[in-house]
Amino acid sequence: MAGRKAVTRVGEAADAKPTRARAATKTAAKTKAAAKRPPTRRAKPHAGRQRKSEHVAEILRLLDEQYGTAKCALDHRSAWELLVATILSAQCTDVRVNTVTPKLFAAYPTPEAMAAAPIEALEALIRTTGFYHNKAKSIQGAGRVISRDFGGRVPQTMEELLTVPGAARKTANVVLGVAFGKAEGVVVDTHVFRIARRLELAQGETPQKVEQELMRVVPRERWIAFSHELIHHGRAVCEARKPKCRQCVLETLCMAKDKTWQS
Repeated sequence: MAGRKAVTRVGEAADAKPTRARAATKTAAKTKAAAKRPPTRRAKPHAGRQRKSEHVAEILRLLDEQYGTAKCALDHRSAWELLVATILSAQCTDVRVNTVTPKLFAAYPTPEAMAAAPIEALEALIRTTGFYHNKAKSIQGAGRVISRDFGGRVPQTMEELLTVPGAARKTANVVLGVAFGKAEGVVVDTHVFRIARRLELAQGETPQKVEQELMRVVPRERWIAFSHELIHHGRAVCEARKPKCRQCVLETLCMAKDKTWQS
């Protein structure tokens, strides 16, 4: 029995030698093949971020060339008039608002006057802007809060403006940027929301999320002008249903799925 076990062990050892030799040969072959392969190129750190920055810079350059003189389309003579006009512009064109505000401000020129106005009179004056019941309450409430809490003057901070009835973040951004030259955020109306997503500047599903994304990629000193330029571009070229891609200065930078023409 002992002799048989010894023979078996010797046989196993003999069988193991060629197996080990073959494994060593394979390992050597793999090492040699790996040495011949060219080194894997690793992406440079922040390469994607650099491309994004260049993409944004080119968009801003082209917008500035095309719409460098763009400004707010709402007619106004003061921060108060701009605030009211912006509230009225919700779900309404600026052209329509501009036909309504002259009579409105002639009748009720100050926050105090607007606060004291009969609600029915306000509704009659702004009826054609749509949603006139709610808008009348908003502009009357705005007049009341500004008269009572801010001495009849439109506040100049985001925090204070957001306490004014009818002044959500978009409206506050318009007033701060246009009336006071303060870049506290990016105005995201329907045009800015649509085009920012088409140009892959933002992916958010809400205006609030899109604004936060734009604030991260657009330089702060361009926030005010950028909104005006994009709004003008949306009205003139990048329309919602049938964008005029053949006329678009940004066409080569746009990969939107709903493009109507590709260069």
